[in-house]
Amino acid sequence: MSSCNFKIPFNGSAENIIGKARSAVESQNGSFNGDVTSGSFEVSVFGNSIVGAYSIFGQNLNIEINSKPFLVPCSAIENFLTKQLSS
Repeated sequence: MSSCNFKIPFNGSAENIIGKARSAVESQNGSFNGDVTSGSFEVSVFGNSIVGAYSIFGQNLNIEINSKPFLVPCSAIENFLTKQLSS
């Protein structure tokens, strides 16, 4: 299970982007823990877990995926989160 890192730039408040991230994870029956500075999340995909952490630095949401299914590329996770957070 490999890891990946990426940044998602955002406009507006950290509270808003974290609220969207929490909703995206919890809508997939995942768990989301943290605040407007940092935290962690876990969500199940195809029977496997995606486990990661996040931090806010300026207007960037920094994501680190610590564990993911081998067949799910980092780019797919990044694209999904970017889409969910930009809506």
